[in-house]
Amino acid sequence: MALDSYVTLGRSGLRVSPFTLGTMTFGEDNGWGAPPADAEAMLDEYLARGGNSIDTANIYTLGHAERIVGDYFAARPGLRDRIVLGTKFFANLWPGDPNGGSSGRKAMIKQLEDSLRRLRTDYVDIYWLHNWDPAVPIEETMRALDDVVAAGKVRYVGVSDLPAWKAAEADLVARFRGWSPVIAMQVEYSLLERTPEGELLPMAAERGIGVLPWGPLRGGLLSGKFSRRHSSSGRRGENDSKRAWVRATEADYAVLEVLDDIAEEAGVPPTQVALAWVRSRPAITSTLIGARRPDQLKANLDAVDVQLSDAQVARLDEASTPKLNFPADNNRLLAPGLAFAGATVDGVTHSVPAALEKAR
Repeated sequence: MALDSYVTLGRSGLRVSPFTLGTMTFGEDNGWGAPPADAEAMLDEYLARGGNSIDTANIYTLGHAERIVGDYFAARPGLRDRIVLGTKFFANLWPGDPNGGSSGRKAMIKQLEDSLRRLRTDYVDIYWLHNWDPAVPIEETMRALDDVVAAGKVRYVGVSDLPAWKAAEADLVARFRGWSPVIAMQVEYSLLERTPEGELLPMAAERGIGVLPWGPLRGGLLSGKFSRRHSSSGRRGENDSKRAWVRATEADYAVLEVLDDIAEEAGVPPTQVALAWVRSRPAITSTLIGARRPDQLKANLDAVDVQLSDAQVARLDEASTPKLNFPADNNRLLAPGLAFAGATVDGVTHSVPAALEKAR
């Protein structure tokens, strides 16, 4: 698969690359990140390989990421319409203003107008609800989003970081009312964060919602730098918590060891194995990737060509299997036996519950 082997996003007519370029690192306003020249170099690299999906947000480097993206496409007439550009709303960039953020109509419309100015475009292809405010009726948010779609300022609607029940409610309300539905969802998902498999990913599959995972390298822990073998003492590095966004647990180190083993077998960096695993998951449409430097992005993009064997995927699956919230494991492990009692259904032979074995 290559970046120009496009995939359909959810129940829509929108096609995106298997990797989406995330821009959270664009700009150094937060004391880290990529200067504009490096950000433009990363856009060059991504687009040259056939990538067409770019993700940003109003909060990324306090709007600077959007300005960098806007300036880039403004300098290249005609290119903007060839890409899928998404941005997010919810974050408040105006301290003290109670209507500066959140998901209410007034806040959302103002955020969209500001984002369009920074992006130097008159529409965005996907407008993402970045989070949700329990005080705002979801009907208000979805109706307001439908209005901006009707006005031609937004093409499609997505949600990010919502619980499964709220995302399902948003989509159900929109479809019932004849408003623009939710076509895609962003969630954190990686070898070290698989709990979305409990409710979020099954809900998305049931509703026909495309999934774009963020954090596929778990804040850098899956970069290959933090396993025990990369510490001279043979134990976890003392600077792990400073160099990565999250601290590894003992269970995480067990996964990292398997990741390193498979990377050595495949002859590729651990980052590419971790990204290839996420991309191979059946629920995933396009994986969000980003970097601080162009060379990091190039290495990450190379993961699009990495194909793991079934055996390698199985080893990674086994090492990283999560404990899921009730009733996910109950439904997944117990229910099929109760329902089918040893019958073979859809190519799978199910076990006979112990109570039924005694009744035979």
